[in-house]
Amino acid sequence: MLKTLAAAASIALAGLLPLSAAAQEAETTTPETTTAVEITDFSLGPADAKVQITEYASFTCPHCATFHANVWPQLKADYVDTGKVRFTYREVYFDRYGLWAAMVARCGGEMRYFGIVDMIFDQQQEWAASDDPNVVIGNLRTIAKTAGLDDATLDACLQDGAKAEAMVAHFEANMAADQVEGTPTFIINGEKHSNMSYDDMKAIIDAQLAE
Repeated sequence: MLKTLAAAASIALAGLLPLSAAAQEAETTTPETTTAVEITDFSLGPADAKVQITEYASFTCPHCATFHANVWPQLKADYVDTGKVRFTYREVYFDRYGLWAAMVARCGGEMRYFGIVDMIFDQQQEWAASDDPNVVIGNLRTIAKTAGLDDATLDACLQDGAKAEAMVAHFEANMAADQVEGTPTFIINGEKHSNMSYDDMKAIIDAQLAE
């Protein structure tokens, strides 16, 4: 799954959800001072773990879903939960559906984030299958409600255009800095790796831990 960074950003921003009718009526034409939105990545595991892994992944990438189904549970149980690895998830937006999914995942905050991520990947073939954006948003809302979010919270998150722009800028800058062109890509203690099996990742981690 390859796209230029500029094209990815344009596609993502072009598909931002319109404000609801109520929100549109509440808007005024008076310009307001805006505050820069800071975007942070979410992580699991101790900050001082000997092995630091950053995954670049898109919520609409089938290979990413496969990794999170087949590799992530073992990786988390064997290395993250045991404090040997710090795992950071870095979102990539190749399309508007992926951006919307990320906005929903972030809507749950740090405590719910990885649980929502798991559901988004587990149900990827269902929620992302439609060509109708309204159906996709409805499916994502269902996932979010299962995680305990309500409609008002979801509306606020999905209508936050400033945050969406900041998310795209964050993703674009990180991918350029790490020279990432496809997903999933893993940065393990500063070294870039492509998609791999659990056994291959385990060998790399064990070698790092042994040093």
